[in-house]
Amino acid sequence: MSDLVRLSISLDQPLLDQLERLVQRGRYTNRSEFVRDLIRQRLVEQQWADQRQEVVGTITMVYDHHARQVADRLTGIQHDHHTNILATTHVHLSHDLCAEMIMLRGNAARVRAIADRLRQQRGVLHAELTMSTTGKRLR
Repeated sequence: MSDLVRLSISLDQPLLDQLERLVQRGRYTNRSEFVRDLIRQRLVEQQWADQRQEVVGTITMVYDHHARQVADRLTGIQHDHHTNILATTHVHLSHDLCAEMIMLRGNAARVRAIADRLRQQRGVLHAELTMSTTGKRLR
């Protein structure tokens, strides 16, 4: 037996038209998949709003590895938070530039603090935190 529940909503025609365009642009097979994604996105946002919630995040950084001791500082920060870091990937973009992706798990406040600390290092040209979830609350 399926746990699938059907529901009905009412929308003004202009809003429905916009919904249809979003579904098409997102290449969803149907509106239900699109609405499920919207709900999940909102749940993840709420998880991150509660600084104590356990979350998963990915920090993507681009930095100039020739900047004085930047690699040592970035590695040091990661070692300081080894219990939160799940994985890292380091890629050489050019002779001077590197990209690093760091996957973290911990409470939202800690993950944000680690991202901020990495972002603030001299030589880091760009750093972005992508917020996600452990998935426990999305079912």
